[in-house]
Amino acid sequence: MKLPPLVEPAESLTIDEVRRYSRHLIIPDVAMDGQKRLKNAKVLCIGAGGLGSPALMYLAAAGVGTLGIVEFDTVDESNLQRQIIHGQSDIGRSKAESARDSVKEINPLVQVNVHEERLEADNVMELFAQYDLIVDGTDNFATRYLVNDACVLLNKPYVWGSIYRFDGQASVFWSEYGPCYRCLYPEPPPPGMVPSCAEGGVLGVLCASIGSIQVTEAIKVLTGTGEPLVGRLMIYDALEMNYRSVKVRKDPECAVCGKNPTVTELIDYEAFCGAVSEEAQEAAKDSTITPRTLKQWIDEGQNLEIIDVREPAEWEIVHIDGAKLIPKNEFLMGGALTGLPQDKKIVLHCKSGVRSAEVLALVKAAGFTDAVHVGSGIVGWVNQVEPQKPIY
Repeated sequence: MKLPPLVEPAESLTIDEVRRYSRHLIIPDVAMDGQKRLKNAKVLCIGAGGLGSPALMYLAAAGVGTLGIVEFDTVDESNLQRQIIHGQSDIGRSKAESARDSVKEINPLVQVNVHEERLEADNVMELFAQYDLIVDGTDNFATRYLVNDACVLLNKPYVWGSIYRFDGQASVFWSEYGPCYRCLYPEPPPPGMVPSCAEGGVLGVLCASIGSIQVTEAIKVLTGTGEPLVGRLMIYDALEMNYRSVKVRKDPECAVCGKNPTVTELIDYEAFCGAVSEEAQEAAKDSTITPRTLKQWIDEGQNLEIIDVREPAEWEIVHIDGAKLIPKNEFLMGGALTGLPQDKKIVLHCKSGVRSAEVLALVKAAGFTDAVHVGSGIVGWVNQVEPQKPIY
């Protein structure tokens, strides 16, 4: 579907801009008119992480006149495998400031607005209103639904991307011309069903593959060039090196962009998505211990069965001595429950406490009512008990 340009062109390009963007200017489908539209455009990138890094860098290089960065986190060493906008010397710095400095180094002609805050329902409408186009580089469902609903309510297009291990997806959601994110995913997956990149990992270069698609789509929407991914979902399989496109139709019964919407204002997205199920919350309520408590029990020689519910690749990075690896999926399939010892206290842990809380609910339901889990997981264990071990 070919769409009209999103922004009007700027009055002119300077001599410096003509020199800088000359390879765009000689493309007939971009030319002076398209480059002037990019100069006049205001684009907001949500996140300066895996997808935000290539998106910000290429949007800046392309000559988008104003770039906004919404980011509240700091640079961690584990980010550098994929978040190429940051470097070794940026560890511990604000991601927003680090990204701003990189953008200015790539293109000093770009105006960079830093919004060093968490995107939430009470600031999203004001932030989005300042920009023409949103590029969503978030990695959690609550923020994705927040971004979608705010864009629908403000009638703004946004470019969406998602990555996990070797797989990526991208699309353009614009309710005026096609479906929104809720048309594709009306409900979030059950809590704990889809692991995050922090739990499941992501091939670093996949960020560049999907991030560059997002920038390509942003340029097409801003300039009215080509046919953007409105009404289509691009799916990328890096292992098979395969791209395929799936049609996505606008849902007339969509809760936010349908004929009779039931979501007419922003809602509580954390509650809507629920990082942890109600069953897990109930199971963990009085059965959560700290790493120091577990260390004390071990030192006292208590009769424990310490079970790590992470994946084998995570176990190889770091684990608690004496623990036993039984991945979460084995509990979900039911097989692991039959092998649990009846004469030991069950202590579960994962990376940060989410997966172990879900398993705790299953274990308690199976009759192990005194089972507990480590609320902060292996990350808490390393920070509080064995700081010489690595975290990821």
